[in-house]
Amino acid sequence: MSKKNNQPIVTEHGVISTVLGRETAFNGTLNFKKPLQISGEFKGEILSEGYLVISEGAKVQANIKAHTVIVGGMVIGNVTATNRLEMLTTGKVQGNIKTAKLQIADGVIFDGNCEMIQPEDGKSS
Repeated sequence: MSKKNNQPIVTEHGVISTVLGRETAFNGTLNFKKPLQISGEFKGEILSEGYLVISEGAKVQANIKAHTVIVGGMVIGNVTATNRLEMLTTGKVQGNIKTAKLQIADGVIFDGNCEMIQPEDGKSS
């Protein structure tokens, strides 16, 4: 999930307008509604009803709960994606996952348990 020709990433929830860049390190609790991309480092907790992209090279140490989560970097923590979790070829997850829909690319490193859940009402893609 990368930008090509400097074009913004477009998701089913709209264009990703907020990016925590590669040089960014953030600690704390993160809440957001519009699509968000993390390309740097984050430690803490992520709670959202939105769309989260963890880019290749990003390092996230957090428990995550979001509508849709795309993992291209490293996540250490539990991930709950109430709609969909997609792990890209470069993705690494150390923790348990819960999701309604799961897509795992070849080459993904996943160390944990997976639980399939019912999608939330009114939140379909």
